[in-house]
Amino acid sequence: MDSSDAQAGQSASELSFEAALKRLEEIVRTLEQGEAPLDQSIVLYQEGDRLKRHCEARLKAAQARIDQIAFGSDGKPSGVTPLDAG
Repeated sequence: MDSSDAQAGQSASELSFEAALKRLEEIVRTLEQGEAPLDQSIVLYQEGDRLKRHCEARLKAAQARIDQIAFGSDGKPSGVTPLDAG
């Protein structure tokens, strides 16, 4: 079993951003080659869609964390402020 087979067995939410992005890139290459049978292409497309949404959510969460970094009067990070998710 290679790493993409192992990753395919995990749900998108279990993957790190980097692993999800790598798997998404593999799926895109496979679909662009056009050599996968239709049924497999549909399954790959659905997996790719889940991975894309997972990556977008991880990026949004990271951006929210970055936005919450507090800077002191010297312009250096001095801590974080609580994230107001509401």
